[in-house]
Amino acid sequence: MNSVEAIRARHSVRNYRPEKIEEEKVALLKEKIRELNRRGNLNMQFIEDAGKTFNKLLNKFMGLGSAPSVIACVGKDIDNLDQRVGYFGEQLVLYAQSIGLNTCWAGTFNKENIGAEVLDDERLVIAIAIGYGADQGRPHKSKTADQVSEAAGERPDWFERGVEMALLAPTAINQQKFLIKLNADESVEFIDKGGVLSQIDLGIVKYHFEVGREGGGSL
Repeated sequence: MNSVEAIRARHSVRNYRPEKIEEEKVALLKEKIRELNRRGNLNMQFIEDAGKTFNKLLNKFMGLGSAPSVIACVGKDIDNLDQRVGYFGEQLVLYAQSIGLNTCWAGTFNKENIGAEVLDDERLVIAIAIGYGADQGRPHKSKTADQVSEAAGERPDWFERGVEMALLAPTAINQQKFLIKLNADESVEFIDKGGVLSQIDLGIVKYHFEVGREGGGSL
């Protein structure tokens, strides 16, 4: 499964089967986390037992309380941390999809119960529920390309492909509050239009756009 295939296959999953992730896949996840942490200057952590991470009423209502494991997205609180978490965390989410696992970005969770190591100069940004879904989730309702992008002149194929993948990016409460702008010199701007967790969303959108622009690739 390449990155485009993973994007098309992956949907947020909120209800999970009870079985734990096998040791072999845990090892693969940890190896991928080490790589992404190095590239993104992050401290993402795989926590095998989600415990009471998702014990808040909203999480229980959504079904996330059934998630067996969790990824804590942590990093030094500098240099656009939220965007980096979105950009590199989404690569981990798509890698998990490629090895048969399901995920859900979770902005609401019990930070005291997650069991992550957070140093004095770090911040716990968000959690990602992970495990085997009770189903594969469903596609989200989406805006159109014209609603999230604009171009100064013609829209080249690479730009259209990037926007197409960006529209498949998960965003908080499916808000899709971003704008992708193609300038006359063919540089691309990503504009945050505000909203809850919008900087994380923008990081995810940037990665999806790059995948589309480049036509996919290995995870």
